[in-house]
Amino acid sequence: MNLFLRTIPVEEAIRIGCSIANPPGEENIPLAEAVNRVLARDISADIDIPGFNRSVVDGYAVRASDTVGAAETIPSLLTRSGTIRMGTSPTISLAEGECAYIPTGGELPSGTDAVVMIEHTETIDDQVLVKRPVASGENCIRRGEDFTKGTAAITKGRRLSPSDIGVLAAVGCSIVPVCSIPRIGVISTGNELISVDKKPSGSEIRDSNSVMLGAYLRAAGCTPYLYGIVKDEREILREILHLALGENDAVILSGGSSKDERDLCADLIAECGEVLVHGVAIAPGKPTIIGRCMGKPVLGLPGHPASALVVLDRIGRPLLSVMSGEIRRTECTRSAILTQNIPSTRGREDYIRVKLDGKHAIPLFGKSGLLNTLVQSDGILRIPAGSEGIEKGAEVEVIIW
Repeated sequence: MNLFLRTIPVEEAIRIGCSIANPPGEENIPLAEAVNRVLARDISADIDIPGFNRSVVDGYAVRASDTVGAAETIPSLLTRSGTIRMGTSPTISLAEGECAYIPTGGELPSGTDAVVMIEHTETIDDQVLVKRPVASGENCIRRGEDFTKGTAAITKGRRLSPSDIGVLAAVGCSIVPVCSIPRIGVISTGNELISVDKKPSGSEIRDSNSVMLGAYLRAAGCTPYLYGIVKDEREILREILHLALGENDAVILSGGSSKDERDLCADLIAECGEVLVHGVAIAPGKPTIIGRCMGKPVLGLPGHPASALVVLDRIGRPLLSVMSGEIRRTECTRSAILTQNIPSTRGREDYIRVKLDGKHAIPLFGKSGLLNTLVQSDGILRIPAGSEGIEKGAEVEVIIW
């Protein structure tokens, strides 16, 4: 194999990764279990919501025209002709000059088109003094104003939140069509790695990537399967890679992505499939690999934890979204003022870990292999490939971890 990297822009790497992502299947699950799942099909309202003209305050249902000119000094005088009960349709019809008490959520009786808040009224026997005017439709929701029967309430590709579950319940969706959850195999490679429960000696280091990447995948809505540590031995790594490909929808390899004769990942991916990318213009994470084996995506990440996390978040996450069926992902960002100059190399997309202190973003400069900046940082700052850096005092957008 060629011993030199040919780097491509981050945007191209993302495009290639998404192009080989297999779309998810579909399954039906109970509504109560659907939170954080991705909706597979549009869900339409089966009825008008609300199904009646509904009050949004405690007060009096009125004809808006009866309140014109009402004020504290000269209130409109209306006759109370009844009380609206929750859960039952009113049988009364109000004429000009009449009103009826109505609780929040109650149905407006025939002949009325607005509600006066109880705070703006005074009662004397069966007379109600209205001390401020209301417009037609004020303090009420009209039938179908929320959702009209047959219109989409929630569209496919949305990762369902608790509030979405409430909307699905309101439109009568008790069984929810959702996308299948991608199963992602994670393999850590390296002769220097030992398990977390062991104490390192000499040049050994604990394998932090497996659990870190697994936690990220789980938070992203995937099911990780960890294959543990695999030594840099060709036959063993080939066997585990084939096993992982057979058992998962995609595979992530941690370590062994550099262009070095001892690193086997790219060679083995090419052997059982094809290497589409080996080198991305990103720092940290230049030796990233994107390949396809047995029709499934394989992502080779750097061995350093900080580099691996940045690459998985920036390049791997779009691929995972396609595999999950997630169409829209809202990224959490925060505006801040940069406290130091950050130099950058033109032609390379840099990601700098930063700590937030109030309205300020403090760069945490450190080598990609250091772990302390992961703990200290609140997020990362993107420096575009065409920039030579960002100056102190600039307003920046921090991508929250």
